[in-house]
Amino acid sequence: MSLNSAPSSERVHIAFFGMRNAGKSSLMNAVINQDLSVVSPVAGTTTDIVRKSMELLPVGPVVMIDTPGLDDEGELGELRKGKAESMIARSDAAVIVLDSTKPISEMELSLISRILSLRIPYVVAVNKSDLAGEYDTQPLISAGVDRRFIVSVSALEKKGIKELKEKIAESIGREEEERFIVRDLISPGDLVMLVIPVDKAAPKGRLILPQQQTIRDILDGGGRCIAVKEDEVASTISELGKHIRLVITDSQVFGKVSKEVPPSMPLTSFSILFARYKGNLEQAVKGVAAIRTLPDDARILISEGCTHHRQCGDIGTEKIPSWLEEAAGRKHELSFSSGTGFPDDLSPYSLVIHCGGCMLTEREMRRRYRSAEDSGVPMTNYGIFIASVHGILSRALAPFPEILSYLQR
Repeated sequence: MSLNSAPSSERVHIAFFGMRNAGKSSLMNAVINQDLSVVSPVAGTTTDIVRKSMELLPVGPVVMIDTPGLDDEGELGELRKGKAESMIARSDAAVIVLDSTKPISEMELSLISRILSLRIPYVVAVNKSDLAGEYDTQPLISAGVDRRFIVSVSALEKKGIKELKEKIAESIGREEEERFIVRDLISPGDLVMLVIPVDKAAPKGRLILPQQQTIRDILDGGGRCIAVKEDEVASTISELGKHIRLVITDSQVFGKVSKEVPPSMPLTSFSILFARYKGNLEQAVKGVAAIRTLPDDARILISEGCTHHRQCGDIGTEKIPSWLEEAAGRKHELSFSSGTGFPDDLSPYSLVIHCGGCMLTEREMRRRYRSAEDSGVPMTNYGIFIASVHGILSRALAPFPEILSYLQR
């Protein structure tokens, strides 16, 4: 996948962490070979998250992320530290930057411990090698760091940068199994119908990311696609029905579309496809069963991975609450989150209903599902929830026999 064709959520996110003045910004500038982050001898120069998309061979498209120092001080410093700390779990790989002129601190050891516990690929970059002698790596080894991923560098003199890049690539390392959104469900020449509502919630003049990515995946698989609005489904099937191999619909019109698509024609949703693509379809299907057994005092979190202006008829804050009340037969206490504001503690909730996560990385979506699982809280997604409340979940999962068999059991 080239840099131009890779959405941010599909790129490997590599974040630089460390204390103030360890040289994180200088080192990231050296890696990307640009003066993107502002550098200064004054501690705490980096006051916000800085991102840069680039190509890192042999990894491919990546996003390099500079973060504020984890030892920042003061009221604003605490906020900056919070941003840096929240980025740890959302990173696909970490570069831990240490100052070779200083002994390792407890805070740095704590950072290393957290990254190791989260099993995030990492490299420890011991910076400022031009100012110090040989660095004592024994505390790092004792903390569990693999000595293969300790690199001595000098951001100032651009020494060790090539090796650092190689070690970053090696740490990410493993050849990931190729995953598809939909092309493994079709054959070359197959026609796929995409049902895309164009209402007040639709972005003006463009398609949303899951729709774009699905179209591209169909084309890459040699398939053909036709995009229609929900009120054009019946007429399109009347004209092209025998040629349509699969129908993919936006979740919010699932109920209407399912009535117009013949039972013999496979039907699923963008949201279900992306749950499978990001590796959490089975858990989301398990989670939706909780709706039938919610306690009277249930508190439910409805969460979206992106941030957007809420409009009348918004799916997350209006349609899903309405369907939820109808399915459960009563109102429940609802909470909402968006973007990076996903709660660390999910224990107060009885259920989490999440969007498809198209703007989040696979690691972040897995982290959110794992957080729910660790808290014993069922979690599902918009598409599966909507298919369930409309009584068509079995049909929507028919393209995925293993998941369907679990549901039937």
